[in-house]
Amino acid sequence: MNFDPVSEAKGIEKEIIAWRRDFHMHPELKYEEERTSKVVEEHLREWGYSTKRVGTGIIADIGGGKKTIALRADMDALPIQEENEVPYKSKIPGKMHACGHDAHTAMLLGAAKIIAAHREELNGRVRLIFQPAEEGGNGAVKMIEGGALEGVDAIFGFHVWMDLPSGVIGIRDGPFLAGAGIFGGKIIGKGGHGASPHETVDPIPIAAEAILAFQTIVSRNIPPIETGVVSVTSVHAGTAFNVIPEEVEFKGTFRFFKPEIGELIQRRMRELLGGITKAHGAGYELNIEELTPPTINSKEMADFARKVAEKYNLKYGEVQPTMGAEDFAFYLRKVPGAFLALGIRNEERGIVYPHHHPRFNVDEDVLYLGTAMEVALAFEFLRG
Repeated sequence: MNFDPVSEAKGIEKEIIAWRRDFHMHPELKYEEERTSKVVEEHLREWGYSTKRVGTGIIADIGGGKKTIALRADMDALPIQEENEVPYKSKIPGKMHACGHDAHTAMLLGAAKIIAAHREELNGRVRLIFQPAEEGGNGAVKMIEGGALEGVDAIFGFHVWMDLPSGVIGIRDGPFLAGAGIFGGKIIGKGGHGASPHETVDPIPIAAEAILAFQTIVSRNIPPIETGVVSVTSVHAGTAFNVIPEEVEFKGTFRFFKPEIGELIQRRMRELLGGITKAHGAGYELNIEELTPPTINSKEMADFARKVAEKYNLKYGEVQPTMGAEDFAFYLRKVPGAFLALGIRNEERGIVYPHHHPRFNVDEDVLYLGTAMEVALAFEFLRG
């Protein structure tokens, strides 16, 4: 590579920040990313990329040869009302980029511009994946079905990270983010007067017993050295103070790092709910859906990322695993790669609020470092 990716990225820093702010002001929820993808695609075509639309997603290629590296950014926002008072505050009521996907898109767009400017130096093909619907929509699956990984030898992605100091690139071998599932169902009893519970099959204490029993799945079924989460996050029943309802509805999430732990959680939920409701003469419905597998980085690709960071004097460190989930996991099931983090925590500037918080923000001064790393990964991988 006859150029310095860090200097090049620093040179377009203002553009990266401007793109991020534009996307931030115009957030779009999963599979609604029409404006965002239009802006992205117009730039890519201007810079000489061949593009393919997959719904509201974009696959863009440049270069050619035996090897192909893919770089991915997600584009969707969240149904959150922004509470930040900033010049680039969301203009769409009830919608906000509260997870940093606006930054991811801007960083990769910056990388796209630099890569295009040096396409003559490419020793292979770079594929850019601008993905919709990461937030609960499994947009990665749609992109894979649309051909995003055809011919790809390795893939990398970035996520801005509030748990890392601003400017530090987080790299981890093996499991990084958890697998995630959702569940929901009903306890079906027999309603009646609140003064005559003996004439009913009250679903409320049965639901309470089941919810408490679910907590024993992790504490008494999963080995202590393993990790799992079962959280009931919503319970609805009844309409009046003196009426025992017919049903209790509930829903929640479960998380895991190993597939066998995910399977164990699902099996024990069914067994517990079946046994408890039978003991009380009630019925139940339970629906369980495994949404996203664990995000597991290839050791080889994580090591490669560390070498690239060292070569270009980019500060990096270990990033701790989290029970949050990411559909980047679906790409890593198909090809080797690594999901990286870019620290954005800046206490002096008040950038401390967690992901999905209405006051979440990013330290824009370090976004060019993510762009630089993406460019460096592309050229170094194709040269290897």
